[in-house]
Amino acid sequence: MNAWDPLAKLFGEWSVGVGTAAVLFRIALSLVLSAIVGWERSSKRHSAGLRTFMLISLAGTLVMIIDQYIARQNPSHIFIVSGAAVIAISVISINSILFSSRNQIKGLTTSVGLWTWSLVGLLIGAGYYTIALVAFATLFIELYWFPSMEKYLKNRSNHFEIHLELKNSTFLQDFVTTIRKLGLTIDDIELNPAYSGSGLSVYSVAISISSAELKKYKTHAEIIEALRTLEYVYHIEEI
Repeated sequence: MNAWDPLAKLFGEWSVGVGTAAVLFRIALSLVLSAIVGWERSSKRHSAGLRTFMLISLAGTLVMIIDQYIARQNPSHIFIVSGAAVIAISVISINSILFSSRNQIKGLTTSVGLWTWSLVGLLIGAGYYTIALVAFATLFIELYWFPSMEKYLKNRSNHFEIHLELKNSTFLQDFVTTIRKLGLTIDDIELNPAYSGSGLSVYSVAISISSAELKKYKTHAEIIEALRTLEYVYHIEEI
C-alpha cells in the first residue's frame, strides 16, 4: 500500500509490510521523532512535553499497525481503530486548553500540536516514512522557530491587549486620560472578576495605537513600560 514511498524503497521491502522488523522500526522511529518535538515543548515549559508527545505518537503508530494487521486478515476491514484513536486524541487535545484568570487562552498551540503529532504517528505506523519525516520537520520548525517571528510581528502590531491592575477603581479614569494623551485608543475594557476581594481593580484592556509617531518608533513593550511608571498602576503586562 505504500510501495511508492521513496524512503520505504530505500530501506527495502521489509519496511513496507507488518513484519516484526518493520513494526519495531516504526515504533522506534515514532518514539525518536516524538521525543525531539516533546523535548522542544518541555524546554519551553509547556504542559504537554516529552512523555506526552511520545505517548501520543506511540498510540497513533500502534493503532495504525493494529488496523493493518486486521486488514491483512480481512481485506474489507475499515480502519476503525485508527479513526477512534484520532477522535480520542482530539478530545484529549481539547481538554488541554485552559482559560487563565487573566482571560488568556492557554495551551491552544499545545493542543493543536498534540493532534497534529497523532497524525504523524499514524503515518509512521502506516509506513509512510517520507511524509512522516516531512511532517515532523515542518511541525518542529513551526514550534521552534516561528514563535520568535510571531513575537516580533505581535510587538509591531497596532493592536494589543493588556492585563491591568490598578490600586483603586477611582484611578481608571486617570488611566484612560493618560492613554489618550499618549496617542492610544481604548477599544474595550473588561473588569476581571477573578480578582474580586483582592483590594485591586483588575481589567483586561484592548488598545489600538492611533498615533502615527508611536506606530513608527514604539513597541508594545516600550509603551507598557511607560504605563508601568504611573503611580496608581500596581501591575501591567501584555496578554
